[in-house]
Amino acid sequence: MPLAVDRYELGPLRTNCYVVRSRRGAEECAVVDPGGDAADLRLELARLGTSCAGILITHGHFDHLGGVADLAEGTGAEVWMPEGERERLERYPEFAPVGVPGRPHAPDHLLSGGETLEVAGVSFECLAVPGHSPAHIAFYADGELFSGDLLFAGSVGRVDLPGADWDTLLASVRMLSERLPPETVVHPGHGPETTLGVELARNPFLAELRAVAGRSDGQAAGARPETGDASGDAGA
Repeated sequence: MPLAVDRYELGPLRTNCYVVRSRRGAEECAVVDPGGDAADLRLELARLGTSCAGILITHGHFDHLGGVADLAEGTGAEVWMPEGERERLERYPEFAPVGVPGRPHAPDHLLSGGETLEVAGVSFECLAVPGHSPAHIAFYADGELFSGDLLFAGSVGRVDLPGADWDTLLASVRMLSERLPPETVVHPGHGPETTLGVELARNPFLAELRAVAGRSDGQAAGARPETGDASGDAGA
């Protein structure tokens, strides 16, 4: 049975927050990146008939953190986040723009990638995907990828911020392409959902990856002259 995933745009930048349940009607959920408006989100959880069993944070930028303290303290849910970005939550006012709602909070569990979490009956694999931020984590469960600000529909995360790096971001996307199937549904930090295969084939910011894949395919075809067929589809 596929996961039940509901999306809410929260906080000043309308950042995507995801409520993830093992099925429709499940009494518990995981909440990914509550960027603000925790009171409204709790009303939505009540409407769904579910309670927050855990909060998962992809990275430490303020627009993904604004509702964490209120949601955690209001529900008793524990918080998982990247170890390398914990200070952005623990010292939230120092990193958030002046006047943006949100409070400091100490995460309960720290992640570096490679962990598997069991929250609300859902098993999440934690994948280290630095590039947009230095310790960024994506969460993968049952064919669904919560990519934070690494990868969007038709775009990628900014790399003009402190700790960001273009080559590192591309390497993270390449790792996902090698590890996950193309039909993986990508739930990004902003904008609509997409699939990994669609982005690898069409995203204009991933042309460099397609070029590398095209060269590799050409070399492989050259090593097997009996086929005589190097279609070049990977570079399209």
